[in-house]
Amino acid sequence: MSVLLRSCLFAAFQIVITPPFAVISLLTFPFDPFTRYRVITTWTRLVLWGAETICGIRYRVLGAENVPAQACVVLSKHQSAWETLAFQVIFPPQVYVIKRELLWIPFFGWGLAMLSPVAIDRTAGMRALKQMLAQGKDRLTRGFWIIVFPEGTRVAPGARGTYQTGGAAIAVHAGAPVLPVAHNAGTCWGRHAFRKYPGTITVSIGKPIDSRGRKADALTREVETWIETEMPRLEHGRA
Repeated sequence: MSVLLRSCLFAAFQIVITPPFAVISLLTFPFDPFTRYRVITTWTRLVLWGAETICGIRYRVLGAENVPAQACVVLSKHQSAWETLAFQVIFPPQVYVIKRELLWIPFFGWGLAMLSPVAIDRTAGMRALKQMLAQGKDRLTRGFWIIVFPEGTRVAPGARGTYQTGGAAIAVHAGAPVLPVAHNAGTCWGRHAFRKYPGTITVSIGKPIDSRGRKADALTREVETWIETEMPRLEHGRA
């Protein structure tokens, strides 16, 4: 079966399952956040199942033993939409730092809103930063992990974005560990590509980094160095 046909079937699969789950997500409002998370992320598991079954996209995880027991801030490479789904299976219950406009997307945004994200107005300047730090510490205190893509946007395989310090600032403010993550999802699921290519995505998890007593910019540079050193191994199949 051709890549284009598989990709069309996968898109149709998502169109079919998403509206019902959007309604289900709204109905979870009376429940506690972790119950809502377990129900809503059933959609995520179905999408990953569809990606594997229809498109042939599988994955493996290196460094799973590095995942700590306590809630932490994951700082990850960002190449596609795939990792936003897969991390919900790989890591404990989590929230994302997102721009609030994503909550306005029909169906998808409704479910996202029920997952207690740290949603900020990027045009608000210092007020947005204070909001991010306060909400981030609140989510970590409640037991949620926080996922941050420090490059801010998806980058193509082999490319490198500018690493921002927001995620590290949350960790420093809350005294939480940082967990660096590299992956090569863009080789199968492109950042703006409709076609999904079969293959095995590798997710590599580094050792947790203690944020206590650190500066956000220095912590970010350490994470960036680890991720960008790890990326060539993954993208050239040497991992």
